[in-house]
Amino acid sequence: MEASSRFTSPNSWSSKDAQAMSEDGQLLSDEERAALAEAVASGDMASDTGLNLRAEVRRHDLTAEDSSLGVNVSSIDMINERFIRLFRLGMLESLRTSTKVNPMSARIVRFGEYLETVKPPLSVNTVRVNPLRGQSIVVIEPSLIFTALDNFFGGMGRGVADLPAGRLFTPTETRIANVILDIIFASLKEAWSPLLGIDFEHMSSEINPQFAQIADEDDLVVWTRFESEGEEGGWDLVYPYASLKPLRELLRSRVQTGDGDEASDAQWRSELKEAAEDAPLELRVHIGELEITVDHLKRLKTGETLWFERFDYARVIAQGIPCFDAELGERGGQVAISISQALEPGQ
Repeated sequence: MEASSRFTSPNSWSSKDAQAMSEDGQLLSDEERAALAEAVASGDMASDTGLNLRAEVRRHDLTAEDSSLGVNVSSIDMINERFIRLFRLGMLESLRTSTKVNPMSARIVRFGEYLETVKPPLSVNTVRVNPLRGQSIVVIEPSLIFTALDNFFGGMGRGVADLPAGRLFTPTETRIANVILDIIFASLKEAWSPLLGIDFEHMSSEINPQFAQIADEDDLVVWTRFESEGEEGGWDLVYPYASLKPLRELLRSRVQTGDGDEASDAQWRSELKEAAEDAPLELRVHIGELEITVDHLKRLKTGETLWFERFDYARVIAQGIPCFDAELGERGGQVAISISQALEPGQ
């Protein structure tokens, strides 16, 4: 018996077939399934027809965060550029360290991916950035701490080689790390000020990033890497994506410089107003309308008079925009208008 003889059209099903299917819940009987398996094994029936078995499957979690919905990382980069200038000045004033730090472009990654890039011991500081939701982390590498420590006590500002994974920071090293953290907080607060007033609250410190669970490993975070030149080390700033998402409209509008003051802004507005007032403007006065046919227009002759009904008020039009209603009159032997009322735009 060939396998093809086992198939019947759904239109040819009898009530008996439907009853049998409803009773055992199976479309094919045991004999039919055995016949199909035998046909496939013998090669009489192709097993890959009608199905795309070479299609690649990619896992998608409908509950996962979507980074395409709008956090503008270019605005974060602008904030970081302003922050770096303030951070360098703060390090020089507080720790006598001239740190040359270059910010990398902000990236949106999974928190688990970020954790794979770091290894302890590190100064991992969990902070709350008010009024943002959730908690962020500031991760400072030991090289930056030891460089600042050596500079502060009159050394050449040399870093340190890799430390053992379980090595804890001494009280002096911890104090230097806290000073660097205070400089970071003050500089970030000033850098964010043109966009949003923020404040920092230090929650805890660890040496292993695995213990600073600001997000699940599959959650998105906004990660900025600040790399120091030479062997001075660097540090990371990591915001939860969910904390910045409510600010997406604010971040899309970009960051204003905030370098001006009220006096300079007032002078700029005054000069702009004076320049605009000298611009030439065409003014027309519309006193009436007349409707005629094309034939009548063609038959008009010199000296012929056209009668029309004058408006109650003449319409004053500037550059094609109606601006005023006015009364038509005469003054000094010339036709003149007297402004009656201003018009709303679009009226």
